[in-house]
Amino acid sequence: MKKTTKALLIGAAFAGAAAVPAIAQAVSSDTDPAEVDRPITGESLNRASSAALEFIGEGLVTGTEIEDEESYYEIEVTRDDGSEVDVQLDEAFNVVGSEDDGTGADH
Repeated sequence: MKKTTKALLIGAAFAGAAAVPAIAQAVSSDTDPAEVDRPITGESLNRASSAALEFIGEGLVTGTEIEDEESYYEIEVTRDDGSEVDVQLDEAFNVVGSEDDGTGADH
């Protein structure tokens, strides 16, 4: 790689990294903390994912959220055919509902 190309790439990387805190601050100052999606983590993520996949029967977990407007846990599963479904779970990881979101191309 030429020195100028390498320098441009390094400069762009630093400029991008410097912009991230400013963007995060701008977004966070305009966003109500109650509306920020909190992803599921740790053992809760494993249990919620297993419950959702068992309910759906196939697919890949592509999104998670704690305490959304419909339930305690929400798991987004993308099925093998590309369609998406949100699985709602209570605090004990029991399925309390689901909603078909259609195909991922629309989202």
